[in-house]
Amino acid sequence: MKSKVINLENKAAGDIDLADEIFGVDVRKDLLARMVNWQLAKRRAGTHKVKTRGEISGTTRKQFRQKGTGRARQGSNRVTQFRGGGTVFGPVVRDHSHKLLKKVRKLALKSALSAKQAEGKLVIIDEATLKAPRTKDLVGCLGKLGWQDVLVVGGAEIDANFQKAASNIPHLDVLPSQGANVYDILRRDTLVLTKEAVQNLEARLK
Repeated sequence: MKSKVINLENKAAGDIDLADEIFGVDVRKDLLARMVNWQLAKRRAGTHKVKTRGEISGTTRKQFRQKGTGRARQGSNRVTQFRGGGTVFGPVVRDHSHKLLKKVRKLALKSALSAKQAEGKLVIIDEATLKAPRTKDLVGCLGKLGWQDVLVVGGAEIDANFQKAASNIPHLDVLPSQGANVYDILRRDTLVLTKEAVQNLEARLK
């Protein structure tokens, strides 16, 4: 399929052919959900921890005699029913990540790209570069283009001036082509790819 190419001044800069097997596949919402869950699970630290009965500091002496007091029998002051006692079935340090097949991850990324293309929210630009690292200049470009919530995916290397100018703008993410992922694509309204990013993504997903 053909798509128009523009520049940061919102002027036409030619056309580009997009591969149908990457930007025109059926959108699988189930795979998108699985991929987002997989990404968010991988980034979880899993360092939450509570003390169990065996880790609480306290005497092991029996609190009072077994019979004759009229109270429920107790053998330790570290049990869970006492204030300051251990916690039962609380969180422990663990790894939250799980496996997801590589072909499923690849198809999910294709679905995310195709979803943006189908919604008309995929924009191709010739390059993401600036002459100077000025946020004011980039804000002016965004105003001309009408972008408010956007992810910009560049080539293998991001232009340093563009990266610095974008770092102060909310709702604007910038990633190299190898960092393109389903979660970041879906969390922004508009997806912007440079021509180099399109080439790299097609080579990566074919």
